[in-house]
Amino acid sequence: MNRQYKLGMYEKAVPKELSWKEKFEAAKTAGFDFIELSVDETDEKLARLCWTQEERRDLLRIAEDCGMPLRSMCLSGHRKYPIGSADKATRERGMEIMEQALALAADLGIRMIQLAGYDVYYEDSTEETRALFEKNLHIATELAARYGVIMGFETMETPFMNTVEKAMSFVDMVNLPYLQVYPDLGNITNAAVEYGTRVADDLETGRGHLIAMHLKETVPGVFREVPFGTGHVDFDAGIRKAWMLGVRRFVTEFWYTGESNWREIAAEACAMMRGKLDVLCK
Repeated sequence: MNRQYKLGMYEKAVPKELSWKEKFEAAKTAGFDFIELSVDETDEKLARLCWTQEERRDLLRIAEDCGMPLRSMCLSGHRKYPIGSADKATRERGMEIMEQALALAADLGIRMIQLAGYDVYYEDSTEETRALFEKNLHIATELAARYGVIMGFETMETPFMNTVEKAMSFVDMVNLPYLQVYPDLGNITNAAVEYGTRVADDLETGRGHLIAMHLKETVPGVFREVPFGTGHVDFDAGIRKAWMLGVRRFVTEFWYTGESNWREIAAEACAMMRGKLDVLCK
């Protein structure tokens, strides 16, 4: 079927112990079009940034053989090493991670990196951390332009950047094409409930700047590991609005948490979202 959109699977939806071949095959069997690579704050995932050229080529060969490409990266390693940190060494490590992630993306054919919308995470956000974040964000975006990889802010669970509107304030400030917004529908739904606003109105503030969307279930105050269909996210309305705003790439964000039937869960998540996307994205 020649669909007008692409639907990806978040890498953490399957057991981390799987080989890359097994991950690609699992995603393909479940019905997805691509996998979104995770580079989180764990040493295991951050080590990916130092893969050799041979390791990168091997991964590309496996992806090609399986017919299941990597096309986006969720970069949450900045939670531990934020680019707005008041600590110089932490900040410098965060910028090193940024350039390494861009280089890895370029080598793997990844088109977009989802950036965590935090100035800091494990320390207090202040005027200083915001100013440092803004300074380094300009540098990061210029690096992205050099590598030819688009960055998009994820709307997060903290007040610093939990809406598209807040993310857009930084996009407008930097004003370069390589910094955009990659919203999380679950997170902005929680923010809309908290602020008494509408998800569609928040998405509208990102018109012309939305590069993709995470499809994630949430309930008020809970942002992770909520099974699809048990929360309060209006996926139909969110997808419809995103489509109207030009979004053509979606990723189902859900986590493997030890379930023996994880393959069935992945297939059901794909079928659920395909069912909506096939109807709404025309």
